[in-house]
Amino acid sequence: MTSDVRKMPTGFGRLWTAQTVSSLGDGVSHAALPLLALTLTRDPMALAVVTAAGTLPWLLFGVLGGALVDRWDRRRTMWVTDAARAVLLAIPAAAAVLDVLSIPLLAAVAFLLGLGGLFFDTAATAYLPDLLGRDPALLERANSRLRGAQTAASGFAGPPAGSALLALGRSLPLLADAVSFALSAALVRSLPVTPRPVPQVRESLLSQARAGASYVFRDRLLLGLALRPAVGNIAFVALETVLALFAHDRLGIGTFGFGLLLTAEATGGLLGAGIASFLGRRLGTGTALTCTAAVEGLAILGLAAAPNPYVAGLALAVCGAGMGATMVLAPSLRQAIVPAHLMGRVASTSRMLGMCAAPFGAFLGGWLATTYDVRTPLYTAAGLLLTMTAVTSTMTSNRRVEAALRAAAPADDPAHPESSEPVQAGAM
Repeated sequence: MTSDVRKMPTGFGRLWTAQTVSSLGDGVSHAALPLLALTLTRDPMALAVVTAAGTLPWLLFGVLGGALVDRWDRRRTMWVTDAARAVLLAIPAAAAVLDVLSIPLLAAVAFLLGLGGLFFDTAATAYLPDLLGRDPALLERANSRLRGAQTAASGFAGPPAGSALLALGRSLPLLADAVSFALSAALVRSLPVTPRPVPQVRESLLSQARAGASYVFRDRLLLGLALRPAVGNIAFVALETVLALFAHDRLGIGTFGFGLLLTAEATGGLLGAGIASFLGRRLGTGTALTCTAAVEGLAILGLAAAPNPYVAGLALAVCGAGMGATMVLAPSLRQAIVPAHLMGRVASTSRMLGMCAAPFGAFLGGWLATTYDVRTPLYTAAGLLLTMTAVTSTMTSNRRVEAALRAAAPADDPAHPESSEPVQAGAM
């Protein structure tokens, strides 16, 4: 394919750098926040509240947020959101210095950070295919690089740094994340402006949101791509809710060791992102997605049964590899087959399904750990992942993927009127 030798646009390098810097800050806070919460409470349900709060914006505003992104300038949406998140993080940092940090404050900050993430992630997902001309091969290469850098920064480098910064002071990880958001905002603001598809028919925001949701639910391939992260988020958030407690109480891992445990997962994720394109070519995108989902479930089963930190780290590395490959292949496919004028809404609807499921995972993990045992959420997560893999395997088959790509091959008309009709080739 000629697109395989095409160079990335200059703007992609800045976008890549911006997301890498922001991901490094996220990795710092990802390791530090659970440990910070543990300094305030040992109640699994209280920890679940903080975890769930960050996902609630997707439940409340997910589809409407996508409709707004399709109306707004996507570049501006990204940099304004990151600037706002940088300012927001100064609040808990100051509270930590003044020794007035609390679980309700952490939950409120998590909610607002999640709201910012809704707008930034949706805008970035919609901006990338515009920047790359909706070229499938370039999209896969770009998502591989973005995912690899995100994994290396947020999982490989960030968690040990977060644990180390927390040992020096409770406010330091939060300040580091704030700085990363500020730098990201500055870089994103310098990106080129891309044309925004303008619909011929003026519709209300609610009607446009419904059109995007309908497009996903009426296409079996897009629905299958959305259901996997939805069920997967129940499983992974249930796991993450108790992971710090599991690592401390059952594996005997301390603060620094917990950061290394997350780094093991990130190492696997980096490998998975790197081999995603190879797996897609060798197995077909549909089959590759089914295999990576199965690997995730089996790896979590191994984590639940892990007798020591070394086995646990290996299990998380294998799980990370499956997740890394999945998070390159699935978004690239979605960006290649969805029309530009619906991209924000389809992306937000798909993400909303996953994020809306996450609060259930948080409370499920907290309830299972409280009622039964801290390992129980891990076994439950593995069962959910393996069941989801079996149910969606035919929805994302190679045949459906190839049909959808053929149907989307003609270039989209930016002036195409709003439509809620799915790509019928993908809905076979």
